[in-house]
Amino acid sequence: MHPNYVRIFDTSLRDGEQAPGASMTSAEKLEVARTLARLGVDVIEAGFPAASPDDLAAVQAIAAEVGQTPVEGRPQAEPPIICGLARCTRGDIETAWQGVKGAKRPRIHTFLATSDIHLKHKLRLSRPEVVARATEMVAFARSLCADVEFSPEDAGRSDPLFLYEVLEAVIKAGATTLNIPDTVGYTLPDEYGAMIAGVIAHTPGAKDVIISTHCHDDLGLAVANTLAGLRAGARQAEVTLNGIGERAGNASLEELVMAIRTRGEKVGLHTGIDTPQLCRASKLVSRVTSYPVPPNKAIVGANAFAHESGIHQDGMIKNAQTYEIMRPEDVGATQTTLVLGKHSGRNAVSKRLGELGYPLEGEALARAFAEFKKLADRKKAVHDADLIALASDERTAPPELWVLQDLQVVCGTTGLPTATVRLRGPDGKSHVHSAVGTGPVDAAYKAIDQLVATPVQLLEFVINAVTEGIDALGTVSVRVRHDDQRSCHGHGADTDIIVASAKAYLAAVNLVLSREPAAPVHAQKSAVPAEVPVS
Repeated sequence: MHPNYVRIFDTSLRDGEQAPGASMTSAEKLEVARTLARLGVDVIEAGFPAASPDDLAAVQAIAAEVGQTPVEGRPQAEPPIICGLARCTRGDIETAWQGVKGAKRPRIHTFLATSDIHLKHKLRLSRPEVVARATEMVAFARSLCADVEFSPEDAGRSDPLFLYEVLEAVIKAGATTLNIPDTVGYTLPDEYGAMIAGVIAHTPGAKDVIISTHCHDDLGLAVANTLAGLRAGARQAEVTLNGIGERAGNASLEELVMAIRTRGEKVGLHTGIDTPQLCRASKLVSRVTSYPVPPNKAIVGANAFAHESGIHQDGMIKNAQTYEIMRPEDVGATQTTLVLGKHSGRNAVSKRLGELGYPLEGEALARAFAEFKKLADRKKAVHDADLIALASDERTAPPELWVLQDLQVVCGTTGLPTATVRLRGPDGKSHVHSAVGTGPVDAAYKAIDQLVATPVQLLEFVINAVTEGIDALGTVSVRVRHDDQRSCHGHGADTDIIVASAKAYLAAVNLVLSREPAAPVHAQKSAVPAEVPVS
């Protein structure tokens, strides 16, 4: 590998998923992993297998599929490394190995804190005990897997001499990658760069392994710190799409990659990322996590290549380089729009979906095309963003045990908000119920509850407009929890936001039902979800 090549280690599926409310289903994680592989990511940290049986299953599925076959056109000749995180315990490490061993290139990533504040207040271990445990567990991981990464948690606040001692011990025990995390986003760029340089200079054996960065954004310095670490000699960067993660998030993959590409002559580094796929990957992660991308987000935000100022517009007309340091197409943010409407045929829709990176075939295409026709009857033009929303719903849709057939609501300043819902049930028959709520969405959800007889708690309700204008396609994302299960997401898209809300809620309930034993079609009582805002 070229000495100035930077491995991109994406942890959107692990550290990114730890952001509050950003948990993903196994199907969603697999879809994101496929996208990461197409993007050219070198290492995919697929999850924390010991966290839950579902996380273990997701990591195993990713290892078996994404970790086995190189993606056609991918810059690298091999499939990505599939990594599983583990605490420094035998149980975690064994479970991580069970998760990743199906990959062609598996990796176990284990960690143990090294800062005095963590040792005293969290681990309650002495320094010699930390060295002993880290050494023993890295050696155990290496006995299972040839590729082992070790992270000294909170390295940014650790005593450098003790840090070198721990790192020397784990190298001797078999670690192949040393990740130096700024766990709480505390360091400044010059400090983080100096820490990486110090590790390389003062840790015996450090020059024979890969040094990695992992920076959090608590002070808004994650990308700057990562660049400082890479320029100091690190050759792996741990990042997430859209910068999602714990607290203020992680270093943003798209920002780091485009900084390296745009300022390549200055930094002297390069990656294997296929940058025109960045916007698509960003939108997918935003959708499955229900974390909207801010309009002013660098690289992938809606305004990243927008110009309103007259002075800027004049400059852009004369030469785009006056105000743009990269081209929109470099990151997949092309401004070209194929106008589709009610007279468009299936082939035209299929072709455009393929160009957007959402190839659909057979029944999936038929369903998406049917929804496209319904939407085209209500809009003068169907835009790319509309198509992506329809295709995304189709590709991540849960089993349709209950299907929305009709919805009617009555609401306003007088009278009680009422919704009547007609659903096709698992028995193939239509079932109708009406309910009163605090608003039309709440009423619709209560009516659905009465029909499906599955008590769930509504945890999150998010509405976004996909395109501009009064006829914009709206998307709704909801998150529900049933009993003590992990939460389930549901998504719905429609020009009628109440219908989109019902579709999203029903999708989440269907996902809950698909994980539960079959229940009777009718029940007289069911729990009422938490109230939602009146749309």
